[in-house]
Amino acid sequence: MVRGASIVLVLAGAAAASPVAAGPWTREQATAQFILKYEVMRAERGFDPDGNSLPLLRERRDTSLSLYAEYGLTDRLTVVFRSEWQTGSDAFVDYEGRGPLEIGLSWQIYRDTKNAVALQVTYADGGEGRNAGYAAPGEGTGDWEVRLSAGRSVTPDRPLLGMQSLFVDIQGARRFRQGLDDETRLDVTLGSRFGRDWMVLSQVYSGQVDNGGPRWLSAETSVVRDLGDWSVQLGWRTALAGRETPQSEGWVVGVWRRF
Repeated sequence: MVRGASIVLVLAGAAAASPVAAGPWTREQATAQFILKYEVMRAERGFDPDGNSLPLLRERRDTSLSLYAEYGLTDRLTVVFRSEWQTGSDAFVDYEGRGPLEIGLSWQIYRDTKNAVALQVTYADGGEGRNAGYAAPGEGTGDWEVRLSAGRSVTPDRPLLGMQSLFVDIQGARRFRQGLDDETRLDVTLGSRFGRDWMVLSQVYSGQVDNGGPRWLSAETSVVRDLGDWSVQLGWRTALAGRETPQSEGWVVGVWRRF
């Protein structure tokens, strides 16, 4: 695996409540990673049932502070955890409270020097915040998600356009919700490392709710700087298309610590 590929481990949907995802590369036994992330999303427009962009009655704001953790139980089995505190407002509600509390296990199905495949099962306990980005605060109770991730990392013989290594991570998931319709998700990440301490991530998040419900397509670009066992991340996320979802955009700031 390329150095820093674990940066991909928490990449989440923008329109739906962010899932906890370990990605295709599980952690080595007895190693851990913690990520504290702050996100501020605002929207003055939204996508209607036909996918058209229209002005909202009032600006929508969603702010979250989340903590993600993962720990290698064995070299092939990783436990993951995520919790967040949310505040926000729109034309109909002001809210503050805990978001979904998630815990899961990721199993390394296959791994060699370049490729990796993992299967993850996660349970989420709904909170008072937005348990799904398209739903009102507090809607949705408990969810199960099954996620299959596949990744490939490449290190060229010589730097390519300054890039010393590349990786791609493709994740498909099925989320079984209580109190809301089920969802299908597809998330893709392309990462490139420049030098020893810099990485650029380009990510696309997409999803579709069953029975003709909301759908979303968002993109995020982040720059990550390694500082020994720490990393800092700064990114920008924007909604590209959707249906019955806000056209949100905003900053993502993260602090990472590896043990």
